[in-house]
Amino acid sequence: MFTGIIESRGLIKEIRKEGSNVHFTVASSISDELKIDQSVSHNGVCLTVVALSPGEHTVTAIEETLLRSNLGQLQVGSNLNLERAMVSNGRLDGHIVQGHVDATAECTHIEALDGSWYFHFRYQLTPEHILVDKGSVCINGVSLTVVNPNADTFSVAIIPFTYEHTNFKDLKPGDRVNLEFDIIGKYIARYLAVYKQVLV
Repeated sequence: MFTGIIESRGLIKEIRKEGSNVHFTVASSISDELKIDQSVSHNGVCLTVVALSPGEHTVTAIEETLLRSNLGQLQVGSNLNLERAMVSNGRLDGHIVQGHVDATAECTHIEALDGSWYFHFRYQLTPEHILVDKGSVCINGVSLTVVNPNADTFSVAIIPFTYEHTNFKDLKPGDRVNLEFDIIGKYIARYLAVYKQVLV
């Protein structure tokens, strides 16, 4: 379980394929504090640490994860947003994030304002993928507030701190990002779908 508050940015140092799996070796400021078998959010994807070396850690993404997220599009030199699992006695500064990516979205354009930015996205709308104005969404592991959601588009406002300390500063139009929709909304959507089936 995560909060969507990014701890560190990681730099991909090596990508190694093994069958349908891909091993990512990442250098970061928190790598030396990690342990084998620990869960860490990488761009919003919960991955298990499988190897450690000074200043670096390695995680493995299986085919399902690669197909559902933007990890398969990353290259050596790409930056990742990193967050360790939340501590149960800490503050939940973002929102409840599972690290289970639901879909990807395309960045359509970026508006630079006087001290902040609006990032605009398009995604494939489904009954399970619910966004509400001023609700929560997790983008590349970052807990953000939804702005102006429409049929298949929405925006988020990024403050300077988030811009500087996440990979939002690397995003450009056409890039794909990982989305995790709010868990409460997903439960409601699932409940309504099952309830509708029962009534039929």
